[in-house]
Amino acid sequence: MKDKLLCPNCGKVVEKYRNPFPTVDIIIETGKQKPGIVLIKRKNPPFGWALPGGFVDYGESLESAAKREAEEETSLRVELLYQLGAYSDPSRDPRHHTISVVFVGRATGMPKAADDAIDVGIFDRRSLPNPMAFDHQEILRDYFKRCYPKG
Repeated sequence: MKDKLLCPNCGKVVEKYRNPFPTVDIIIETGKQKPGIVLIKRKNPPFGWALPGGFVDYGESLESAAKREAEEETSLRVELLYQLGAYSDPSRDPRHHTISVVFVGRATGMPKAADDAIDVGIFDRRSLPNPMAFDHQEILRDYFKRCYPKG
């Protein structure tokens, strides 16, 4: 969407663009010790359980952002395996329009809540918590359907 602004120097109309914010989310698969995926319980609105993730910083790649956000929120260093997809419904984040690229990665060790997370847990497809923030329930439904269709 564009809004009109006036140039402070010449008074002519200047177009202002509003663009979606780029974000990343990451599905972290855990090792054999306790197999499952890592979710965080959000400290800030919108509340609920969520995939680790967040905003991409200026000058940062999507891959670097995913690794950074994963470590900031779960204290885990993650090896990225592949991109699951992109999610862009304008209503996916109640704060503003975001576009998220979702990665799948693997980590070992036990996660620890940090940064924007007040809790962290390891879940499987039958033990997913409620409520889930954003469109993360849909993302996980896609993940399990594509990656574990018989599970």
